Amino acid sequence: MKQTTIGGNKRKAANFLAVAGLIIIFLVYMFPFIMVVINSLKQKRDIIKSPFSWLYTIKGLSFDNFVKAYTQMDFLNAFKNSLIVTVSATVLVTLLAAMLAYYIVRHNNGVSKLTFALMVASMIIPFQAIMIPLVSIYGGTLDILNHRTTLIFMHTGFSMAMSVFMFHGFIKGNVPMALEEAAYIDGCTHSQTFFKIVLPLLKPIISTMVILNSMAFWNDFLLPSLVLSDKKLLTLPLSTYSFYGTYSADYGTIMAGLLLCVAPILILYVALQKQIIGGVVAGAVMIHKKRTDMSSFCVSSPHKFIDHVQYAVFIV
Repeated sequence: MKQTTIGGNKRKAANFLAVAGLIIIFLVYMFPFIMVVINSLKQKRDIIKSPFSWLYTIKGLSFDNFVKAYTQMDFLNAFKNSLIVTVSATVLVTLLAAMLAYYIVRHNNGVSKLTFALMVASMIIPFQAIMIPLVSIYGGTLDILNHRTTLIFMHTGFSMAMSVFMFHGFIKGNVPMALEEAAYIDGCTHSQTFFKIVLPLLKPIISTMVILNSMAFWNDFLLPSLVLSDKKLLTLPLSTYSFYGTYSADYGTIMAGLLLCVAPILILYVALQKQIIGGVVAGAVMIHKKRTDMSSFCVSSPHKFIDHVQYAVFIV
């Protein structure tokens, strides 16, 4: 009984320390965002005088920065451009990556292995290394810059490798072949099997990749700044740059503009958070099953045991 009490106290203390640590980490991560929200409601002189002061110490609290940012950055036009680029690129990446990953998993031949290896290897190449050649070819040789279609095409291409890698792992571990075989017996074609059987099973990983790619496309500044120059085509991150002058910057308007840019993607994340967590949990369950089943293969099947060891090493 005494040992149970001591163990219970130790567990309570460990849980308390864990919760306290998580709260501290949360506050550290949220502090910049909180300061942006607070300073967006201040006037410029108050931000310069006391950027870390709370709202109750400031007398000039107003929403004028949001009105000014909404007008100066042409919010509706910039929002439309960001929405078109983000939605189009996300849909293309999700559909094409899922189809390619499904083909690679189900067709275990040399071409599939080589394609997957090249796509994984391409992830180590930084965008900055190909940035200048990309602009010189698409702008100087092909003259197709300053178009939303070009930006959508580039976003799709640069995001395919990671998306295929994620879909590949999910399909390989969570989509049973028996369902596809039953569909073929019922007379489904390959395309019908994919869109009616496989694609609905990919909902968790699709939700995860949609939010990750959407955030990347929506918040991207570097690639749109290289592709787009017409003011009518600027996305939201580019439009916020208009608040910076040669010798000064309107910090209150900048922070209000940043909040206007962040708000849509936060709403999307809140709407899809259950699916995102479901995708992460599905991957965790697959990894846990792989690891717990290793012992049962040690004696009966050495080859399968070696495969599981390699998989575990890759995960770690």
